[in-house]
Amino acid sequence: MTQVVYIGGVEGGATHSKLVICDQAGTVLASAKGPSTNHWMVGIPEVAKRIDTMAREAKAQANIPETHRLSAMGLCLSGAEQDATNKELENYLKTHYPDVADRYMVGSDTIGSIATASNVGGMVIISGTGSNTLLRNPDGSTYGCGGWGHMIGDEGSAWWISKHAIKIVFDHEDNFHRSKLCVERVWELIREHFGVKTRSDLLDYCYAKFCKTTFSGLCAKLAKCAREEDDPLCRKLFEDAGQNLARSVCALSPRISPTLISKCGKLDIVCVGSVWLSWELLEPGFTKELESAKFKYDLNLLKLTNTMALGAAYLAADTFELELPRDYSKNYEVFYGHRAVVNGSTNGTSNGANGTTNGTKNGVANGTKNGTSNGTNGTAKNGTNGRTNGTNGTNGN
Repeated sequence: MTQVVYIGGVEGGATHSKLVICDQAGTVLASAKGPSTNHWMVGIPEVAKRIDTMAREAKAQANIPETHRLSAMGLCLSGAEQDATNKELENYLKTHYPDVADRYMVGSDTIGSIATASNVGGMVIISGTGSNTLLRNPDGSTYGCGGWGHMIGDEGSAWWISKHAIKIVFDHEDNFHRSKLCVERVWELIREHFGVKTRSDLLDYCYAKFCKTTFSGLCAKLAKCAREEDDPLCRKLFEDAGQNLARSVCALSPRISPTLISKCGKLDIVCVGSVWLSWELLEPGFTKELESAKFKYDLNLLKLTNTMALGAAYLAADTFELELPRDYSKNYEVFYGHRAVVNGSTNGTSNGANGTTNGTKNGVANGTKNGTSNGTNGTAKNGTNGRTNGTNGTNGN
């Protein structure tokens, strides 16, 4: 009797993870959620245990026997950037949890994000708890910028925004570098978030009780203040973050294959992580950097509408030559389009609260005000009378 083929995929974030199981028709039969599967944060044994737990839950939902191994599973995980540790995880799963799957494709969350939107290639910018940018060309070659963690980088992430806010307040109070913008409201939000009264009280959270996720959580409060109270310093924090995210795109520009542009007509960039829910705050800095660098390609920013775990499943199917039908267009939507700088002018289109901006840097906004807001820090979209899908978290993938 021929065994039924099931293919799994895991979206592994620094804070949350998700597993899906698909049949050979491409239908998602079941899904399960879990905590971080970044081996740098929790170790390979714990990552394997969490994958097994999610797999058991999803199999139960799909009425698949627990001992029925999935034909293949794609693991696209935060921190899975090195072949040696990826192989170590694969071997650990096969040895300690043999009933999960027959074969594994292990790669980074960045690769999985691109694979969810296209089989040709493109770029992904992850900006959640941390940040990372990756380019994948049609020939399979990849080039990265960032992804080095909070001790070295994470520019433009929720961690960076939160830490930058704290640094500005401390420098201002020390008279080391006086802020041109009022710091009082930001300092109030910092005290409220950490439950402290003085700067000295905060040191415990910076060292002995340090938790990157807790630090990053401040970002949501800063974004809300920027949007609802129009606080200048809060808005400046996000403008600077947007500029850093665009800078990573420009850094990879020389590596973009002409074949990628010829096949797609433009550069598609998948934007992953909860900081992107504050696009209307990031946009001024992002577009400013592209214009300043005279970025030479048209580009679209895409938001995934389906989990990146699907991209992981696609990669597993392709790696082991298994059939898995897919319609990429159903997995994303475009929320911003930027036209290359020509004769000093740009042409950008944003599906946000302020509608479409065409022309030079200070273009004409033709928007509507009844949009769909995506996330606590979301942007109004497409001028429809939508509902608000809120989130209190800032910790994306």
